[in-house]
This record gives sequence, C-alpha cells and structure tokens, in this order.
Amino acid sequence: MKELVEKVNAQIALLQANAAAQLEKNNKAAGTRARKAALELSKLLKEFRKVSVEEAKK
Repeated sequence: MKELVEKVNAQIALLQANAAAQLEKNNKAAGTRARKAALELSKLLKEFRKVSVEEAKK
C-alpha cells in the first residue's frame, strides 16, 4: 500500500510539472507527457481504491 501511494505521489508531481510547462511555456510535448501521466494516475488511483477496500475489510 505504501509503495502504491508513493507511485501516486510521483505521478501527481510529474503531471503538475508537465502541465505547468504546457501552460507557462506553451510546450506541446509537455502537454502530451501530462496527459500520459494523467492516464497512468487514473490507473493507479483505481488500484489504490481496490487495495484500500481490501485493507478496510481486514
């Protein structure tokens, strides 16, 4: 669970950095990286929810 939370935090940081680069510098490649990070983040959050529910049942 701890490892999963660390992965989520890393993806959030990546998303924030790339989204900021896209907005501030009009960097199109950063926008692509931000969208990729958002997609990966959504997968990790679904996994987190699954693990969290399992942990709550114990």
